[in-house]
Formats: sequence, structure tokens, C-alpha cells
Amino acid sequence: MPRSGKAVELSLSLRRAVVVREAMADIRVIESTGVDRVAVDGIRNRLIALAADKELFPRSDFPVPQSNIGGQLYLLSQDSDGRFALYVQVVAGANSTPAHDHTTWAVIVGLEGQELNRVYDGHAEKGKPEVVSEYVVEHGTGIAFLPEDVHSIHIEDGSLNFHCYGLDLNALSERQYWSEDSNEWKYFKNKFDIIDART
Repeated sequence: MPRSGKAVELSLSLRRAVVVREAMADIRVIESTGVDRVAVDGIRNRLIALAADKELFPRSDFPVPQSNIGGQLYLLSQDSDGRFALYVQVVAGANSTPAHDHTTWAVIVGLEGQELNRVYDGHAEKGKPEVVSEYVVEHGTGIAFLPEDVHSIHIEDGSLNFHCYGLDLNALSERQYWSEDSNEWKYFKNKFDIIDART
């Protein structure tokens, strides 16, 4: 007897929750050795493995609301103290960010589409940041950042990616970005609109 659409959807949601829980457990172990380049690269590799089964993360499960056409964050996992936050970020069309830091470790891994990451040479005390490298995040690839690293994101035709942080994005009150208009570093004041998609 064929399963109903609701049963299939529930099964997909539960399977996704299980693999996300397993991945985040592994990431906690990796991070427990200390936050360094080896650790964040290990977290990136674990999330690339999580993204391998794209059927568990269909774009249809992560729509972009009409009120937020620039992009939407969906929370997949987060500890009760706000640590180890994993999101799916979906962007419908073109979108970009200024050069910015995170003040915690951060990892981006591709599911669909392409996201150009520009990596910069300096932090706030060094004045205007200069691009030192570029890297395209797409399915099967990812990029990892230490708390002081600076990057910007540039998307031309939509994307679906994992974004994972050492702490809840809305708790990162010291994040800074480079303002091209005023030619200076500024603190982010906006809060992210995040949809809780945890099962």
C-alpha cells in the first residue's frame, strides 16, 4: 500500500533530524580539541559529508518568504546554551554581503547553486580590507573561518547552503563589517530573521 504524502514528508523530516544530530555530535567532538585551522577544516569536512545526500535537504522544504526575498535562514540545530548553531541559508536570486567577521568559528558548505566567497587580509584594526583570495562554495565543497577571519559573500543566481557557527548568529553582538559608504568598520545592528526548522 503506497504511503501518503504526509507520511513520506514525516519520514524525510525525521531522517534529516537524525543525520543532523549525528553530524553535530561529531562537530562537538572536533571542536573540543580547540578552535584552530585544523578543527574548522574538520568541521567543514563533516558538513560536506552531511550535504552529500541532497535529497534530505530539498529546496522545497526551505522556501524564501516573499517578505525576505534576499534570503532566509532556517535553524536545523542549536544547543540549549546557543552554541553549535547549524542553519540552512536559502537565497532566491542575487545577494551579497560586505566584508565582515564572525567573532566565532564559521563554516559554509554547499547544497545547491554557487556562492562566491572573497577572503580578505585584515581585521578591524588594519583599516580597509583587501581581497587575498576567492573561493566558490557549491555542492561537495565548503569553506571554514576562524573568529577573526574576514570574508564577503556574493550570489548571482540563488543558492542553498549550510551555515554553521560556534554560537547563535543573533548572539554575535560584536560582529563588524566594512562600510564602503563611510570607509570604516562598523558593528552590525540588525538581527537575523531565523525560522526554527528543528524536528
